[in-house]
Amino acid sequence: MRGVSSLEIQPVAGPIRATVTPPGSKSLTNRALVCAALAQGTSQLTGVLDSEDTRVMVESLARLGIELAADWPAGTIDVVGCGGRIPAKGAELFVANSGTTMRFLTAMAALGQGTFRLDGTPRMRQRPIRDLLDALAVLGVDAQSEPGNGCPPVVIQANGLAGGTAAIRGDVSSQFLSGLLMAAPCARGPLELKIDGELVSVPYVQMTLRVMRAFGSSVDASATALRGGLATSPAPYRGCHYAIEPDASAASYFWAAAAITGGRVTVNGLSRASLQGDVRFVECLKQMGCGVEHGSDSVSVSGAALSGIDVDMNDISDTVQTLAAVALFAKGPTTVRGVGHIRHKETDRIGALATELRKFGAKVLERPDGLRIESPKELLGATIDTYDDHRMAMSLALVGLKVPGVVINDPGCTAKTYPGFFDDLKKITVPS
Repeated sequence: MRGVSSLEIQPVAGPIRATVTPPGSKSLTNRALVCAALAQGTSQLTGVLDSEDTRVMVESLARLGIELAADWPAGTIDVVGCGGRIPAKGAELFVANSGTTMRFLTAMAALGQGTFRLDGTPRMRQRPIRDLLDALAVLGVDAQSEPGNGCPPVVIQANGLAGGTAAIRGDVSSQFLSGLLMAAPCARGPLELKIDGELVSVPYVQMTLRVMRAFGSSVDASATALRGGLATSPAPYRGCHYAIEPDASAASYFWAAAAITGGRVTVNGLSRASLQGDVRFVECLKQMGCGVEHGSDSVSVSGAALSGIDVDMNDISDTVQTLAAVALFAKGPTTVRGVGHIRHKETDRIGALATELRKFGAKVLERPDGLRIESPKELLGATIDTYDDHRMAMSLALVGLKVPGVVINDPGCTAKTYPGFFDDLKKITVPS
């Protein structure tokens, strides 16, 4: 799909009825890669996601001296861990626009000895990392924003991570805390992290802690621990076999397709017990009127007449754009709150959503921490700009399942996390 300038979405003739298994979770893949790289012994990861974000993580770890063997078609990566000591005595890392790779490897590089520089795309150079650098500085790490504006490129003069106590803000990105947590067991001494203010996207930090535990960490993964701060002691990760769940954020598009078309979609490989908080997106759809059925290894959504809702999506902010697409088909306004931090993602997702939803004829009130969406009597076809943001492309394409004339510009931007998205969407919308 890279190189295709635009793609017109074809409306479906009737309700979508399908069973799908999305590709592996990007969030889990990149967390497991870091823990496996720092472990003692060899790990095998299965069900890994093949995407731009995961490939730049693998390439960057290799530049740090980690031995990896990726079989992308088979969805497996074998990793020979470094036992918590970075082999390379310095490296230049290019992370594209992968926030997880930038934030996780900035913390991981502090465990090394030498000079490490991390850079990315022009948009990555606008994304904040000052809070992580400030926490590392308190812990004795010389980590600087090269331009001095609190954004990448980042340069780290590493001499290992001694341990200590640091506070880190949690209201911009939970990835800062996750990066420090994954590096902490490999510090020379105990490390205590205190959370300053509100922590956004709590389920993602809980996901980090649960992946760490799978590799042998004993850190407390409870919600109570997150509120009070977290303490770790030096203890090496152990290599293991780790199976990656399907991506719950990607699953949200298919559940939304059921809601929009009045159909039924079952996503296999996810359940209430999923490590990923975004599986709770279906609860928003349930509030809007959809039927939701949880199986032992599946979650199904059945579409119905939709009503607008008022919802705080702080914990599931990667699905805000998906809900916005569904809101266009609801009776009454939908208000999304608590997601001011998504202005610092691949694009300003609140501002970009407001701009693009208005093209469909929607009335949108933009707020600092969210937006209010009210659908018009008749939705308009529109050419949608995607801002090099994979979630803008995938979410707003769903509107075209019911509205003729929806064109998605730069559909190839989905390669960041889901290169095959439009092929998979076509499979469930075009009769065989």
